[in-house]
Amino acid sequence: MSDTLNAEQHRLKMQRRKEVQDQRIADRTREKGLIIVNTGNGKGKTTAALGMVLRSLGHGYKVAIIQFIKGAWEPAEKAAFAPWGDQIEFHAMGEGFTWETQDRDRDILHATAAWEKARSFIQNPEFRLVLLDEVNIALKLGYLEVETVLAGLDQKPEDSHVILTGRGAPNALLDRADLVTEMTLVKHPFREQGIKAQPGIEF
Repeated sequence: MSDTLNAEQHRLKMQRRKEVQDQRIADRTREKGLIIVNTGNGKGKTTAALGMVLRSLGHGYKVAIIQFIKGAWEPAEKAAFAPWGDQIEFHAMGEGFTWETQDRDRDILHATAAWEKARSFIQNPEFRLVLLDEVNIALKLGYLEVETVLAGLDQKPEDSHVILTGRGAPNALLDRADLVTEMTLVKHPFREQGIKAQPGIEF
């Protein structure tokens, strides 16, 4: 008897919760293009952003990806998105990690060129989603000025979304963003176990 009563109590509780949730959804009728920041020391910032890219492609939207740091090694993501044809633009414009290039002036030139390319997509109403991968690193290292990026974000169409990834996102960008997720590092195989980066996981 008590099991039946508990089941009924659970059903009523879930029914009340559903009514509250349905009302919350009904109250939110506004649509707006979002500025999304994935930052923090944990792994998964780009991976989470690529999930949104996949969703957008599935809805038939045009997407642009600009990689600010990666690029010297051709990422598997580029190959994976190739079948989407001209629905997606993919530009890997960095030369690898900063300790690999060892040339600050050259890194700044590449970051500036990547930003100009990114800005052209941000302003283009045909592109519903623009991913600026590792742009936060470029900002953190001073390769780009945060004021420049914020001014560019002001130029995006009302219904388009921009995702900015990378650790060390500046506070001014966090303040401007509509959605901020901070990935927290709890455990990492490279650090704790000496396991190298692996295809399908890191690249």
